Amino acid sequence: MAKEQIQVLNALDVAKTQWYHFTAIVIAGMGFFTDAYDLFCISLVTKLLGRIYYHVDGAAKPGTLPPNVAAAVNGVAFCGTLSGQLFFGWLGDKLGRKNVYGMTLMIMVICSVGSGLSFGHSPKSVMATLCFLRFWLGFGIGGDYPLSATIMSEYSNKKTRGAFIAAVFAMQGFGILAGGIFAIIISVAFKARFDAPPYSVDPIGSTVPQADYIWRIIVMVGALPAALTYYWRMKMPETARYTALVAKNTAQAASDMSKVLQVEIQAEPKKEEQAKTNSFGLFSKEFLHRHGLHLLGTTSTWFLLDIAFYSQNLFQKDIFSAIGWIPHAETMNALEEVYRIARAQTLIALCSTVPGYWFTVAFIDRIGRFAIQLMGFFFMTVFMFALAIPYDHWTHKDNRIGFVVLYSLTFFFANFGPNATTFVVPAEIFPARLRSTCHGISAACGKLGAIVGAFGFLYLAQNKDKSKADAGYPAGIGVKNSLLVLGVVNILGFFFTFLVPEANGKSLEDMSGENDEEDETTQELEQSHSYNNRTVPFV
Repeated sequence: MAKEQIQVLNALDVAKTQWYHFTAIVIAGMGFFTDAYDLFCISLVTKLLGRIYYHVDGAAKPGTLPPNVAAAVNGVAFCGTLSGQLFFGWLGDKLGRKNVYGMTLMIMVICSVGSGLSFGHSPKSVMATLCFLRFWLGFGIGGDYPLSATIMSEYSNKKTRGAFIAAVFAMQGFGILAGGIFAIIISVAFKARFDAPPYSVDPIGSTVPQADYIWRIIVMVGALPAALTYYWRMKMPETARYTALVAKNTAQAASDMSKVLQVEIQAEPKKEEQAKTNSFGLFSKEFLHRHGLHLLGTTSTWFLLDIAFYSQNLFQKDIFSAIGWIPHAETMNALEEVYRIARAQTLIALCSTVPGYWFTVAFIDRIGRFAIQLMGFFFMTVFMFALAIPYDHWTHKDNRIGFVVLYSLTFFFANFGPNATTFVVPAEIFPARLRSTCHGISAACGKLGAIVGAFGFLYLAQNKDKSKADAGYPAGIGVKNSLLVLGVVNILGFFFTFLVPEANGKSLEDMSGENDEEDETTQELEQSHSYNNRTVPFV
């Protein structure tokens, strides 16, 4: 089964871009659309949850979630995602991509609906139910990372593979937008029907009883796009690379891809050697020798990127308040606050997040993954230091627009940079039988970074003076020092990028070394045959 023998894989590598490629992007991308919607929409309703369930009579400001509850509601989905990435990554290599692909979607649908139906008589029981369901929602979302990336990479041709995988990931941008737009529509509709005075006028009346429906509707709607694509996921054939290289059934692979690509692909005659290919495992010396540094490169860069990327949540509320997008909480009623937060986050997504993703799609196959990742980490470092070093200058009211511009550029270059490439590369450089597992490990390291970024820095960025820190938090190192630390994190990401090989324009088998592997195995088999067949002289 040497280099020239698997015609079906060669046919995939050189296939022209067809309608099927675009349907695959949508089918795989809908998982990421739902993923972004579900992980993003909770930040739209956390303030509302605080007003509904943690109202304090006589308080000057509306109720907010206590720090430990806020951390649990936001962070439990990350923990689920990390677990799902490892579990479904491994399962995708064991059972096949297609067999596992529907499971992740069903978990997402059931848990999205369940989250909206969170029940209980006390705030504690409602939050506990919500956290339990959001963990399992994250578990399903986590499975989508390695499976979608692997499926898209194995379906693509050499020429446009990077753009196709990046396009699947870029659907996250649309998921964020959809979450914001839907929250705007729902909050405006409820506000028109159930108007209420601001908190400062009537603390209890400012949160109408119907507000409890809003967060539930927003959370549950995340199930719709996932449910709509379930049928199409089940119709997708198994990828030819899994069928040919892992299941060792080249005839089935040729048959599946003939239907998909609408061309006739001849199946190779089955050979006994095919069953005896070199198949080192993940924990073998051979894997460490061939791919150890590659795995270190993909895991470390994704981990470091997500520390910086998810720390953005720290500064968003300050930025929104600073530029007047979100007034003080006590001057609004509950529905008005949901509307203002959704509008602000939608504008950020529209101006910074979405364009960055699609710049990557446009340029990844022209300038390569390596260059985009290096460039992204470099500019993120520059802009983080530009925010941190003159931080006192940016805190003056006249200079806040400049702060917002630099902040937006930081995250534009995260998306037109390592946030997209760290997702693409692990799906291209490992052998087919370990591809999904290695992508899952890389993605799980990323989520570990996200937990550090979102929660470690939440505590770290608190004021050095405990009396000025947010309620319930200990003293930290301050925002300026936190930004300096993030700059150093980006520098480390820049240097770890040098461990990752460039996969632009190369076939998956060339990148993973499977062609060399097969050639070596074939030579060994030929030598053993010639040894067994040689004539032994009679003594």
